[in-house]
Amino acid sequence: MMLLLLAPYLPSYAATLVYMLQNTEYRVWPYLQWYWRTQDFSKVMRRRQLQRTRAARLLLLALRVGMLAQIVAGLLVLYLWHWHGLVGGWAFGLALLISYPVVWAHLAVVPLVLGRLFVVTPRQIRQIIQSEEVFKKHPGIKIAIAGSYGKTSMKELLLTVLGEGKNVAATPANKNVASSHAQFARTLSGTEDILLIEYGEGAPGDVAKFAKTTHPTHAVITGVAAAHLDHYKTVAAAGKDIFSVVDYLPDTAQVYVNGESPAAEPFIRPAFARYDREGALGWQVGDVSVSLAGMDFTLARGAKKLRLHSGLLGRHQLGPLSLAAALGHEFGLTKGQITAGVARTRPFEHRMQPYQLNGAWIIDDTYNGNIEGIRAGTALLHELPAKRKLYVTPGLVDQGKETQPIHEAMGRLITASGADVVVLMQNSVTPFIRHGLEAAGYPGEVRVETNPLEFYTNLAHFVAAGDLVMLQNDWPDNYA
Repeated sequence: MMLLLLAPYLPSYAATLVYMLQNTEYRVWPYLQWYWRTQDFSKVMRRRQLQRTRAARLLLLALRVGMLAQIVAGLLVLYLWHWHGLVGGWAFGLALLISYPVVWAHLAVVPLVLGRLFVVTPRQIRQIIQSEEVFKKHPGIKIAIAGSYGKTSMKELLLTVLGEGKNVAATPANKNVASSHAQFARTLSGTEDILLIEYGEGAPGDVAKFAKTTHPTHAVITGVAAAHLDHYKTVAAAGKDIFSVVDYLPDTAQVYVNGESPAAEPFIRPAFARYDREGALGWQVGDVSVSLAGMDFTLARGAKKLRLHSGLLGRHQLGPLSLAAALGHEFGLTKGQITAGVARTRPFEHRMQPYQLNGAWIIDDTYNGNIEGIRAGTALLHELPAKRKLYVTPGLVDQGKETQPIHEAMGRLITASGADVVVLMQNSVTPFIRHGLEAAGYPGEVRVETNPLEFYTNLAHFVAAGDLVMLQNDWPDNYA
């Protein structure tokens, strides 16, 4: 109890505030919401530590200087009251000393607000307007990549495969908003054959806004699932926004949709092309072999046949790989180029990324996920052999009204995976996952960890040779 009361007055408090700002991506309202509901600031940095970027260091310095100045001012007022009889000085001085944690927690957002109002936002608006002209005039194929999940992986896959025979440029990492598109436009020479533009979806109208600016000629829709439901409210609303990109294409036949996404079905038109684990654009998948080294499979269409190997894990990747290979053929790549491109595909960071630890295999799928990702991860865990199988998750964020049913469904999927041990990170959704496990009759061991950072840091002490561990999803500290 004493530590809870003293935490805002400890030297680490300023770093805690900067950490909270950093983890909410310097967005004022989410930061303030997190701050107002936090009761114990000593437990805020539970999963990560502050990344001391230049912006973080400058903000940390400003906070510490400001807090110190207020403390000095409070002591000075008390001095003047004590030795010179300053009227009301004792009350004002104590108020200055006691209130500085709250004062500077809120003053921390002032430079962010002013900077966005008068510097960042006007500059971004100018850049976005300029970028539209760049995209509109660009002669290359422009492929928009939208969906609730799998966008970055699809973009990297297409970049790798199509890049074997074409000059391809893509938005970097998971930079997928209007300002990122504008920065991407500034890097283009105009000689690129293909542009890959990832679209994020954070609130209704986002995808249409991106399409108006980037002028896509083709679109890949990776699927629809419960995500960002704090803004969309329903999965159907998210799907409507994602599929709005179609209204800005010159030809709806150039829309490629993941046929394994049930929530996308209401939005699919007859002219759209589907891709799934059975193939894409008339190419049929066969002879599939899955291991921790990746997948081997064939693609055949009529007399044409490709024998392919990919470093990607999981049968859910057969559809995206098939689409990449089929588009490569459509865009004029040779058989050798397609084969070489697929062979170079590897898991993107924290997305079904395997590595070894003390003789155990760890599959890192900790990028923020959704129920379709859970479905893919638990299916892969079920398929791969191991002495002992472990499944680790904190659950899913931003599920809105679907939070309870989705996490109960998670429990059923985990049970079907054959996991011997399930490790859950204690948070608001843990009871729902446990209920799903119990309802499905899960027979194995369930552990609940209250210190996620400590668990992940000491994972080597928890696993043994021959284990297979699936780590799925992330739970940022700003979620309860």
